[in-house]
Order: sequence, then structure tokens, then C-alpha cells
Amino acid sequence: MEDMAVVIGNGMVQSIQPNPPEGSEVIDMNGWNISPGLVDIQINGGEELYFSESLSTAALDDLCDASKKYGATYVLPCLISSPRDKILEAIELIKNYQEKSRTVIGMHLEGPFIHPERRGAHHPDIIRKPTNEELKEILKYGKDAIRLMTIAPEQFTEEQLHMILDSGICLSIGHSTIGYDQAKKYFAKGITLVTHLFNAMTQFMHREPGLVGAALETESVYTPVILDGAHCHYASARIAYRLKQDKMLLLSDAAFLGRKKQSFDSSILDAKLVDGFYRNREGNLAGAAISMLEAVMNAEKHVGIPRDQALQMASTNVARALKMDDCLGKIEHGYPASFFCFKDDWSEYKTLEF
Repeated sequence: MEDMAVVIGNGMVQSIQPNPPEGSEVIDMNGWNISPGLVDIQINGGEELYFSESLSTAALDDLCDASKKYGATYVLPCLISSPRDKILEAIELIKNYQEKSRTVIGMHLEGPFIHPERRGAHHPDIIRKPTNEELKEILKYGKDAIRLMTIAPEQFTEEQLHMILDSGICLSIGHSTIGYDQAKKYFAKGITLVTHLFNAMTQFMHREPGLVGAALETESVYTPVILDGAHCHYASARIAYRLKQDKMLLLSDAAFLGRKKQSFDSSILDAKLVDGFYRNREGNLAGAAISMLEAVMNAEKHVGIPRDQALQMASTNVARALKMDDCLGKIEHGYPASFFCFKDDWSEYKTLEF
């Protein structure tokens, strides 16, 4: 739409119409574009603090403030593989933070129930198989906090897998060794996402299409991709886009935003910024350095995705994947007045919230 008025009241979009209502306060965007606020479902840190290491309100403030600088008004802070007590501590922190901020829409629990052979930068001593007791405790306390959970399903019993599926938490397959046939079986059970397509999973081969092939083939599966030029070749992303269209999602998976943090060393992760990418001592990628804004720009520039579709892959379609499209990801009546605003040439951008 062009030259329209978005009418806002009580923090919500009331209507979209040709002219503002008489007597209303008008904010003239002077030709800027607006889209729904972007939604980042995998963000590890802000400009200075790494959420999994610094479980604190300050870390969430840093993460949220930094995300908003680059277009994301909604986030799922990501907790990577952690001990049991730390998972419960993170759940409590997220619950309390959600009471004061609508930016945090939950938590992404990535691990610790992943396969050690596909661990990436996750600490090998923390990765484990779930017990029924631990899983029940996480699901009980995480009910209103964990929105997305990355697992290697081969580490679970059938009973444990159904425990999560029945909880309503969105499940994503990642850091996994399963092949094509196993993946198709798990998708048929109701798993509808993979964690960062192409990374930490079995690849497409001519006789064994792997988890990549199963995800690309299965209509119901969403495939988030890290578009930073390092986690996957842009040609691979172009192929994925042709096959998945609106089921391809954008995320940051940023270890830190803004590239101000040069190095980081903790008990759960080490990372150093090398040529614009975070890597650990083993040389593995240790989270990305891009923002949601850069993901959209790279989708347009390097993958050839039209801008409106790229923005949907970072907002509307993400909300649909999380089963939150009834309350996020659109500019229409009844949705939050939370916007990403930018000039045509990307020279200026900002978020606006009411």
C-alpha cells in the first residue's frame, strides 16, 4: 500500500485508511516504508552480554535494545546447551521479564538434548540425553516461557518426544545426525521446523537426501536460514528459496549484535570475531554476527528475494511458524502498533512502538 494512514489507539492498530481521522495526532513518515516489527527467533546476545552466560535483566535489556536498533521488535532469547539448574533459572527470568516487556515473546531452548557429533559450538560436557524427570520439570516450569525448543529427536524416547509435542511448545530439529527417512517420520509426528537449515545436520546427497533434503521436500516444515554468507553459501539459500518460498524464514543467530564485541570466553562458549564472523578455538562458527536487518538486506541482495517477501520471512511468516500469527507479524486491525521503518535505500532505519 502507498500513501495510507495507519490509525493507532491504545497501542494497537485500529485501521488502515486513505486519510487520518479528523483531529488525530499525525506522524508524517515522509515517504519512509513501514513493515511489521521483525521477529528474531534465535538471538544469543546483545551488543555486550551473552544471554546464556549472563542470565540477568541487564542481559535481556541489552539484547532487546540492540535488536530494536536493527528492526527486531520481538525476540526469542536463545539459551544454548546448559545445566539443568541454569535452564530453570532462565525460565524464571524470562517469565518475570515478559511481565514488563512485550519485546520478549518467550525463549528458544537450543539443546542440551542434541547429538554430540553435531554439536557445533555447544560444549560437549553439557550435552546429554533427557531423562523423564528432567524433561517433565522443564516442561512444567517452561510452559509459559519456552516458545521454541531445538532437539536431536534421536536422543529421545517415543514417550519423551510426545511429552514435548503434547505440551504445545514448537519443536525444531537441529544439531542432529538423523537422515532422510528418520526426518520424514518425525515431521509426520508434528515437528514443523529445523534449526538453521544446512548447519549442524545431515546434508543432501544423491542416495541419502539427509535432513536437508527432507526439510526441503516436506511442505509443512519451516526452514530458517542464517544469511550471513558464512553459515551457508548464498547459492544454497537460493535453491532453498525456490523450494520453500514462504516456508523459508530469516533469523540472526547472532552471538552479539553490532560487531562491537571482539572476543568472548566463558565456561559454555568461546568466540572471536574473525573477518566479520564469530568462531571458536576449534574454528567452528560460534553464532552469527548479523542482525535481522542484515538478514533481510542479504536476502534481497544475494538471494534475489523481493523486498516485501524478505520482510515477510522476517516477520509475518515467522509468527505463523510460531503459531502466533493471530497476534504478531501484521499491520492490520487488532495487531500491536510495533513497526520497522526504513528508507528505500536502507540508508536510515528505526523501529516505532506505541
